[in-house]
Amino acid sequence: MTDTFKINAVTGLLEPVAYRPSPHHDERPEGMPVDMIVVHGISLPPGEFGSGAIEDFFCGRLDFASHPAFADIAALRVSAHLLIRRSGEIIQFVPFTRRAWHAGESHFHGRARCNDFSIGIELEGTDDIPYEPVQYSQLGEVINALVRAYPAILRDRIVGHADIAPGRKTDPGHSFDWAYLRGILK
Repeated sequence: MTDTFKINAVTGLLEPVAYRPSPHHDERPEGMPVDMIVVHGISLPPGEFGSGAIEDFFCGRLDFASHPAFADIAALRVSAHLLIRRSGEIIQFVPFTRRAWHAGESHFHGRARCNDFSIGIELEGTDDIPYEPVQYSQLGEVINALVRAYPAILRDRIVGHADIAPGRKTDPGHSFDWAYLRGILK
């Protein structure tokens, strides 16, 4: 892997990727260091890939009447810092300096409110369909850039949504290959 990505310290954006600002974020608590990455899996509609629904959902413009499954998420205001599509395309929704609303009610090693100190990365996928090789490659490159920018992120602080919200969340699911990801990190 090469150092493909860089974090702009002023803007909090990953360069060079598309930025689509989400309204679903706020300030991190003052003095709160970023020291964790949370990997998620998402598909909208569930089990379908390639639509613009995830982007619309994170940007607050999803037409909830356009699919019956969207009724279940109509009241939610959700975002992530990044989405990695199955094609490998990366979209940023929230600067890393801000708190994205990705983890919900969560705990990690005795600390609650994981959104306060984490970066949320969504992978387009499901718990039971293998993720694409290009998604792992892109995720590995992004994590390497994040660790360079936020050295408090240690390998044991790269976790899944299921790890911080057990019983409530299952993503990125059993189809996610954690051993492979750890093997490609610098």
